[in-house]
Amino acid sequence: MVTGQTSFFSKISTNKTDSKRSPIRPFVLMSIVTVLLGVCGVRLTQLQIVEGEEYRQRAEDNRIRLIPIPAARGNLVDRKGKLMAANQLARAVYLWPREQQPEQWKETAKKLSPLLDVSSEEIIKKIDETGYTSGMPVRIAQRIDPEAFVTLAEAMADVPGIEVRAESSRYYPEGNTGAHVLGYIGEATQEDLMANPDYPMGIIIGKMGIEKTINAQLTGVWGNRLVEVNANGEEIRELGVRSAISGEPLKLTLDAEVQKAAERALGSRRGAVVVLDVKTGGVIAMASGPSFDPNIFTRNVRAAEWQRLQELENPFLNRALQGYPPGSTFKMVTAAAGIGTGKYHPDSYLGTSSYIVVGGIAFHEHSGGYGVIGFRDALAYSSNTFFYQIGMEVGPEAIAQWGSKLGIGESTSLDILGLDGGTHGMIPTPEEKLRMYNEPWYAGDSVTMGIGQGMVLCTPLELAVMSAVFANGGNRVKPHFLASQSNTPLTKPEPVGLSPEAVSVIKQGMVDVVQKGTARVLNDGTVPLSGGKTGTSEVLGQPSHALFVGFAPAVNPEISIAVVVENGGYGGVAAAPVALEVYRTYFKK
Repeated sequence: MVTGQTSFFSKISTNKTDSKRSPIRPFVLMSIVTVLLGVCGVRLTQLQIVEGEEYRQRAEDNRIRLIPIPAARGNLVDRKGKLMAANQLARAVYLWPREQQPEQWKETAKKLSPLLDVSSEEIIKKIDETGYTSGMPVRIAQRIDPEAFVTLAEAMADVPGIEVRAESSRYYPEGNTGAHVLGYIGEATQEDLMANPDYPMGIIIGKMGIEKTINAQLTGVWGNRLVEVNANGEEIRELGVRSAISGEPLKLTLDAEVQKAAERALGSRRGAVVVLDVKTGGVIAMASGPSFDPNIFTRNVRAAEWQRLQELENPFLNRALQGYPPGSTFKMVTAAAGIGTGKYHPDSYLGTSSYIVVGGIAFHEHSGGYGVIGFRDALAYSSNTFFYQIGMEVGPEAIAQWGSKLGIGESTSLDILGLDGGTHGMIPTPEEKLRMYNEPWYAGDSVTMGIGQGMVLCTPLELAVMSAVFANGGNRVKPHFLASQSNTPLTKPEPVGLSPEAVSVIKQGMVDVVQKGTARVLNDGTVPLSGGKTGTSEVLGQPSHALFVGFAPAVNPEISIAVVVENGGYGGVAAAPVALEVYRTYFKK
């Protein structure tokens, strides 16, 4: 019994103890539940209210994507329909910024860099510029090769946010040919996008040459696709599409074969060649050396390629549009001024000698003088003393005036030509010399101006325009590259105001240069008889520049030409043979 009592009272005692502790337990449990519910509520509030819009957008982006469709640029063809700039199918790599966090993209960029030959810094920079919350893709590589494509597909199969697309890519079938005219393309920069709000991200635009100046006609209109994708970014179905509209194909006045011949003849030398149609002003060739291959800019430029370009002497400078002292090629301008002012007649004669003295300074002839000669022989033999006298008699203002009429300076429009980076020639007057150099005009300035030395500068393009005036009977042509501009009011040649007799005597003098003067190398029987004028312009402390201007054939001329070979020496030795190679290609037909 005692044992039973003890057991009973023990149970009573235990029950009493549990009864005292029972209010604490529910309180603890309720506190824990309250805290957990509070945490869930805060997190729910953060997800639905604070970050709700972002996550809704991310969820939508995981389901629907708007994929831009690049438009193919318009082809550029030469006057005979030969492709100069075209398009081909290529693979490009795009990244979707929202698919990874910034730190994840840094690791991904390190893996992509060796595959695409693009630095990881450049990849991250492009994502930074677009923004990590952007719903649009960012192109980081163009024209990846097949090996890179296969490796990328294997290595990045499980990495989100990477897409390889087939798209149209620019290429230049003739490589370097016409690079300074055609220019090159590249992806629009942030500045380009800000200046042109209608540009989509990743658009390819012209950066130089015709690709740049008529970019609007070549670009076309981008389209887009609305697609539904799964969580892995794989397309499930297409919801809608707006097709891209390709850019307009454009025909140029260039002749690819003549352009090649000009560049081949110029070789690795610095200089320029311009060939014009003397009737329309269409540019048949415009070569500048050194040159570059625009194809390297249709993808990411490799460091080694850029370094090789830097080793050249300004390969992007179009020397056809830069000013040079014209030397004796300017004597046609002096002749035109002499006859055009009425101070001389086409059949006038002047005595020449070994030198003349002006202001106590002797200005020399090439030799001991040619006796009494007229304009034809003065041009044929390139008599300095003949043109010294003309220059002093007519004065600098008249020479500048007639130089402008013949195409030297702003009278040759670079706006119609449509290339940027060019300059105009200059024939300074006494007033301009005083303003530019704060120095008076001396009689010696008129002497040197008469033979194209001193402060006179002409671009190769302007010299070709000047030569065309005497080839076509006295009209200044307006150089242009678009075939659609030929024979239109915009490019209609303008009469310069020289009499037919004046044009004829200067033209015949240029033909005599080829027949018996300093350009006899052109009279070798392989091309029709032509007309021309050589020039050698002195450069302080360096070898002289070699120049040649001319037209061909002598009867019913078709083309005019200007050649400059920097530091090439004598025009008849270095520049005229370049013209001969161009003529051989042009007249091969």
